[in-house]
Amino acid sequence: MIGVVSEEDLARARTDTAFRQRLMAESLDRLLALLNQMRRDTDENPGRARQIREGVDLAVKLADRLQIENNSGPRAA
Repeated sequence: MIGVVSEEDLARARTDTAFRQRLMAESLDRLLALLNQMRRDTDENPGRARQIREGVDLAVKLADRLQIENNSGPRAA
């Protein structure tokens, strides 16, 4: 699983579609894993619900971007 995304990764993602899709998919997987961990965590944190909502909003945006890129790629004749 990926760690922090570097400036080099971001620069490559701007020009390499396959790398960008992989980077977004890995980021989405990591975000979903963290959201699941937060959901299962039992300590009472008043800000947790807000953080989970923000994470879900981000996950939806990432999933939408992946879907758009998958649909706008090269198509077979």
